Amino acid sequence: MESVAEALVRLRALAERPAIARLSRTFREAGHEIALVGGPVRDAFLGRPVSDLDLTTDARPDRILELVRPVSEAQWDIGREFGTIGARMGDETVEITTYRSDDYDGASRKPAVQFGDSLEGDLVRRDFAVNAMALRLGAPGEQPRLVDPSDGVADLVARRLRTPSAPEVSFGDDPLRMLRAARFAAQLGFEVDPLALEAAREMAGRLEIVSAERIGDELGKLLLAPDPVRGLRLLVDAGLADVVLPELPALRLEIDEHAHHKDVYEHTLTALEQAIALERQRGHAPDLVLRLAVLLHDIGKPATRRIEPGGAVTFHHHDVLGAKLAAARLRALRFDKETVQAVAALVRLHLRFFGYADSAWTDAAVRRYVRDAGAQLERLHILSRADVTTRNRRKAERLDHAYDDLERRIGELAAQEELDALRPDLDGEAIMAILGIRPGPAVGEAYRFLLDTRLDEGPLGPEEAERRLREWWARRD
Repeated sequence: MESVAEALVRLRALAERPAIARLSRTFREAGHEIALVGGPVRDAFLGRPVSDLDLTTDARPDRILELVRPVSEAQWDIGREFGTIGARMGDETVEITTYRSDDYDGASRKPAVQFGDSLEGDLVRRDFAVNAMALRLGAPGEQPRLVDPSDGVADLVARRLRTPSAPEVSFGDDPLRMLRAARFAAQLGFEVDPLALEAAREMAGRLEIVSAERIGDELGKLLLAPDPVRGLRLLVDAGLADVVLPELPALRLEIDEHAHHKDVYEHTLTALEQAIALERQRGHAPDLVLRLAVLLHDIGKPATRRIEPGGAVTFHHHDVLGAKLAAARLRALRFDKETVQAVAALVRLHLRFFGYADSAWTDAAVRRYVRDAGAQLERLHILSRADVTTRNRRKAERLDHAYDDLERRIGELAAQEELDALRPDLDGEAIMAILGIRPGPAVGEAYRFLLDTRLDEGPLGPEEAERRLREWWARRD
């Protein structure tokens, strides 16, 4: 963080954005308070880009909507129950929430919503002191004023996450805040205050009352952060992962003096770091599907672990089991169907490359690799490379060169054959016309025969494909 004085300059510039200035004038002239709050204020202090504009006011939701309609192009009230009204103003999207003074019943993370009358009272109910700062917007001509009742600026300087109230009270009010601590640690690179960390260890079980959707959302945000490994370690060390992602701490397999295998937990975190580095090197934005796949790629190992004579440890078929376990966990966390299917496919395929490293594949095998990866091919490239965490430099270089060669061959074959759109030379309509058959299982059998032939030999052309099809059909009869 730069100096406080420089941060205040950025805050004043934020307050002068056209949308904010217009809202300030509108609310103040109507006799209401309004302030920028939370993330925008924190990020302005940190010199981070400010995109989400969150504001808070003493006006009630109906009054907010009444005031923003004339000064915005669109409004939405999906959060009206919780006091939030959204609006689009030019290029900006804003959310304005009535001061809150909620009560929690201890059995649910959903509070009995109560509106408050004080900005300071609203701020002390927030999750962390660094998010409990506000910039009170003045009337036209007045300078905005920083409101920081919990010393959030001091925590920004110390790079610390501390709850405004006692952590056991804050986490008791909203257990999801324990996961948010891990997410902000990953996003901001901050340390969690020891008292908050201890409270999280003691209260991890409270996460059971939080909805699966909210937990999945927080895990997704954590994984997309710049340093997710920091947050994941916190989840495991505080016992939170035992509740929300038990497959991760289960990777800390016991290693006795006679059994030889690497620490699967540490391997997984290292692989995730390497995947993120490759993501950046290859010019990709943070990719949740890829990061979930790397995180979960070895979760089948604990159940498939076997110690062989001589002390070698095997994990036969952990890829197949891992794909099933990954899909089950992601479904339980309410991830969407496309994400679940993509992650499961990557986990199932993550060992395929190592056969190539042992002996060069035929062109047919390369085609099958591409066909089986489908739309996940680029992610599989990154996952397979990131999965190499050996400290043996010679082995690491051999595997790296082998994957370079595989990608080169895929590129050459793609240029020759349009490999990314693998289809047989004849479609279903042509197959039925040639064989004089109606739709049914036989068409699928013929299609698969032609596809296998193409994978083995490359494109045949329509005439040769027809000749092969007729020969196959005659043999089939």
